[in-house]
Amino acid sequence: MPETTVIVNTSPLLYLHQVGHLQLLQQLYGTIVVPPAVPQELEVGKLQGVDVPEINSIEWIQIRPVISATLIPAVIDLGQGEAEVLALGLETTNRLLIFDDQLARRIADLYKLKYTGTLGILVKAKQAGYLASVAPIIAMLQSQGMWLTDKIINDVLQLARERSP
Repeated sequence: MPETTVIVNTSPLLYLHQVGHLQLLQQLYGTIVVPPAVPQELEVGKLQGVDVPEINSIEWIQIRPVISATLIPAVIDLGQGEAEVLALGLETTNRLLIFDDQLARRIADLYKLKYTGTLGILVKAKQAGYLASVAPIIAMLQSQGMWLTDKIINDVLQLARERSP
């Protein structure tokens, strides 16, 4: 079976970095790919004083440009990072996209692209034995500004077997 290409957007990198768990991506997937818009978006955050990962110095993160700009979705409400992640997903076979944006997920569904998000990474990491519990990390994510409904939190805690259905 060919190796899966894991293409990651800005918010999962940012949130996992801010809660001290960016290494989960390497532990779960080895090398990950980001489009050029992701380091650009992180740099904007850094200039605004946000604690961002220095992805140019992380050896297991590759920056890969989109080959065909015509594949980048022209959706007004979609960020450039999400648009380029989707375009790379369309250009790549056997891929997993990682983003949190709901509009990007709806577009991915239209193209039948496989994806997960920051919380999905936490569940997978717990299942793989890299985390003892996801509940405290969810609380940390919320304190960093990640917007989560009670239903999302309950669903994730059930998937992580930290709460009964």
